[in-house]
Amino acid sequence: MTFVEIKDVIKRYGDKLSVDHLNLSIKKGEIFGLLGPNGAGKSTTINMIVGLLPMDQGEITVDGISVKARPIEVKKRIGLVPQDLALYEMMSAVDNVAFFGKLYGLRGHELKERVAEALSFVGLEDRAKDLPKTFSGGMKRRLNIACAIMHHPKLIIMDEPTVGIDPQSRNHILESVRKLNQMGSTVIYTSHYMEEVSAICDRVAIVDQGHVIACGTQDELRERVAHEEKIKMKASGITGDILNELRQLPRISRVDLQENELALYTSSSQHDLQDILYVCAKHDAVIHSVECEQPTLETLFLSLTGRTLRD
Repeated sequence: MTFVEIKDVIKRYGDKLSVDHLNLSIKKGEIFGLLGPNGAGKSTTINMIVGLLPMDQGEITVDGISVKARPIEVKKRIGLVPQDLALYEMMSAVDNVAFFGKLYGLRGHELKERVAEALSFVGLEDRAKDLPKTFSGGMKRRLNIACAIMHHPKLIIMDEPTVGIDPQSRNHILESVRKLNQMGSTVIYTSHYMEEVSAICDRVAIVDQGHVIACGTQDELRERVAHEEKIKMKASGITGDILNELRQLPRISRVDLQENELALYTSSSQHDLQDILYVCAKHDAVIHSVECEQPTLETLFLSLTGRTLRD
């Protein structure tokens, strides 16, 4: 069953086309990854789903309800964890969560119960009366999640929820996403960390220049680059002549050099590795290590967009 439907949506900022005839269907009960380089239109799309930005053309429905026609009804069904923290630093954690609960019409005993439940869920019940300004970055992110989920939303949108936090807090947030999904929420998840998306998402859409360029399960997406392997080499003495010669090898599709790490994309590492080592030795480059990788989501992303996810 489709829970979020985006049909032929366009959004312009002046002469710039930020979202270009975007079409996307998100199933009820799945964790859906939304990936794209900076400026691809991800945040704009999220802001249109939650009704913060009007679309210039097209239609978005959430749980069968039109964002255009009934924006308030849609907002009641959504919990948004924004990329930029939405907290009041001079209000306690419990007051922050209660404030957002009141915006959704919760009052009295129900409000108190939901606040306690949300703080317990993110592991902040012991810090309920403390001010967010005394929290670490990871704790602030977790409080942001508590504010977003306390009204039991059917759709939770997490826009870069782990930016700038420690590994322990990141793992806590990823586990929270899984639990929320198991409790019945559909989740849209954006991240600059491909390993996070690989760990939790059922399906993934890659967006570039405002439209979807690939969408499917992780296995389906990896199948698109199953013919392409990556050879990673740490080396010294790599010159422009070596790079040019490597790029002329028949099965090499791409060669990148960052500091002393060489990345080569090939249809057959088994056949090409000997030629690669020969070229490097011929020009007196020193190879320190060699590693062959099978295709990943990162491989597909680079292949489709020409950029890494964190560019």
